[in-house]
Amino acid sequence: MSNQQIIETTAGEIQNVLRQRGVHATAPIMVTITVDPRTELLMNARAEARPLVIAAGLSDDDIDALIKEARRKVAAETA
Repeated sequence: MSNQQIIETTAGEIQNVLRQRGVHATAPIMVTITVDPRTELLMNARAEARPLVIAAGLSDDDIDALIKEARRKVAAETA
């Protein structure tokens, strides 16, 4: 008998699903993420940039703001 279960849900709902199944908040779990190939490049870039941004004294919110600004610039250039 396997001690693994496969649960398909969204990132926003995972906490609720685990709570409903009685999984304690400190219990170790393994999460596998299915990545849309269209967003994989952005995720990789963010992962590579994050240590540099943190070293510069910025936060995840700052990273999000920088990404949004870059998206606005690209959209303006392609419009």
